[in-house]
Amino acid sequence: MSQYTLGVDLGTTHCALSYVDLDLSEGEEVAQHVLAIPQAVAPGEVEAKPLLPSFLYLPHPQELEPGAAALPWNPTPAHVVGQIARSLGAKTPIRLVSSAKSWLCHPGVDRKGPILPTDAPEEVQRMSPFAASVQYLAHLREAWDAKHPEAPFAEQEVVLTVPASFDPAARELTAEAAKAAGYAKLTLLEEPQAALYAWIQQTDGAWREQVEVGDVILVVDVGGGTSDFSLIAVLEEEGALQLRRVAVGEHILLGGDNMDLALAYTVKAKLEGQGKKLDAWQLRALTHGCRQAKEALLAGEKESVPLVVPSRGRKLIGGSLRTELTVDEVRAVLLDGFFPEVEVTAKPASRARGALTQLGLPYAQDAAVTRHLAAFLAKQVDAVADLPGFEAKEGARFLHPTAILFNGGVLKAPAIAERVEGVIQQWLESDGAPAARVLEGADLDRAVARGAAYYGYARQGGGVRIRGGMAQAFYVGVEAAMPAVPGMEPPIQALCVAPFGLEEGAAAEAPPQELGLVVGEPVRFRFFGSSVRRDDPSGHVLERWGEDELVELGQIEAELPAEGATPGEVVPVRLRARVSELGTLVLEALPRAGEHVWKVELNVRE
Repeated sequence: MSQYTLGVDLGTTHCALSYVDLDLSEGEEVAQHVLAIPQAVAPGEVEAKPLLPSFLYLPHPQELEPGAAALPWNPTPAHVVGQIARSLGAKTPIRLVSSAKSWLCHPGVDRKGPILPTDAPEEVQRMSPFAASVQYLAHLREAWDAKHPEAPFAEQEVVLTVPASFDPAARELTAEAAKAAGYAKLTLLEEPQAALYAWIQQTDGAWREQVEVGDVILVVDVGGGTSDFSLIAVLEEEGALQLRRVAVGEHILLGGDNMDLALAYTVKAKLEGQGKKLDAWQLRALTHGCRQAKEALLAGEKESVPLVVPSRGRKLIGGSLRTELTVDEVRAVLLDGFFPEVEVTAKPASRARGALTQLGLPYAQDAAVTRHLAAFLAKQVDAVADLPGFEAKEGARFLHPTAILFNGGVLKAPAIAERVEGVIQQWLESDGAPAARVLEGADLDRAVARGAAYYGYARQGGGVRIRGGMAQAFYVGVEAAMPAVPGMEPPIQALCVAPFGLEEGAAAEAPPQELGLVVGEPVRFRFFGSSVRRDDPSGHVLERWGEDELVELGQIEAELPAEGATPGEVVPVRLRARVSELGTLVLEALPRAGEHVWKVELNVRE
């Protein structure tokens, strides 16, 4: 029997762990805490901090003295993670693994292959995004076990958060990394939902006085690597207020990492204006320096922060470049570049991509978070139209939120939060809608971990639950059988295998359509998702769809043992989808004859 529910936030730039003591909690009276995480902060120095920076450093064999990165539970850790990794990496960025979470959801690379750092020289032994994530998660587990030996981590219920926009393959990989790190009792939860759970918990039951039936809560989550948007409706069921997640946005790789790079280029231009040149290595070091400076400046601690760009020559001190980053520069770059005041009809800009590109993350082409938000609200204009207690807004150009909840480290900056709120209020006013109120959130650095721990408590019947199920409907592409026609590819139909809102622990009815699956060798299917088609049942076939209705995701892979058949033989199967208790989508291939069921992998092996 678990004594605690643990909430783990595996963030792009920070990780956190919160926990609820089940023995001391009852109803909405919750005994909740945040774990102080011991970590090396400098060679030979260990401190317990509320956050674990999501950085891993690959030192040169002679760079650190034996025991320099020792931890209370391990005098010779195999990897250097946390604050010390971040500090060392700012000086030698070619040995720093960062943004592993963003790479973990990148379908265009081998996420289990040693690819990070992407620009490391040959003598640096690289690491996979998957392995780096395992290291961060394992550090949190070991920190817990060192602090609570009476309640082993493996025996506690753990809720691990993922971006709402993670596709099934990325969720599966995250869960696999957690299992590899020793997370035995695991559930996944979307980060925006976790943020709302944290808000509910910190109101001590007063949340029902701050929202009412018919409210639509917009969760704006801008973190270190991604921007996530979610919509949660407030309904009444059997006389009580209920919360239901009705929409999530697309996966947008746009966050604090992009902002750090923009600031680095601003400082680079200032230095070059003084006749000083920076190479790519120095730019990376400057980017890490700008990250730390940005956090201090946006927190209102200082008006300017000095920056030192290390030299690569022999004169490491005399050759270093010195400059500063001011709070006015930060606000100008971030507010005007990433949060401009735009019309609600604005859409993210796109451009034709070059045929050749460096290996890197598929960052959003448009840096304006506000344009992405406008497009999301416009796309979800009918998201609550069919819910009881909600009225359709005739002539509305976008869905009108009535409340806003901010989450993510970027929005800790009052200037940025105020800009986003102001833009949303302008949109509402232009559509003749009432202003939205801002819900006062908890500590944005730890809200996701706290909300995850509370969700684990709620799952055991102790608190409020947000309903919603799968945030998208999922489809498999089926190629039409037709004679070959020169210059024409066979048309593709989309077969719905998992309807929108499929709840965890539930299975969809297997569509009656049979597909031919090759046995004895790997095969792949095209896979689609939709956040706007909410009414398609399992088995529904789309012969055509609008550009914004379906988004092609990573392919799904299956390999059925031949079991006496000839390798390459086609077996008639039906696909059945279910959502595991863990929160991951599972596809199964059901043969026409026999009882054996094959699991269809969600492209976790590139």
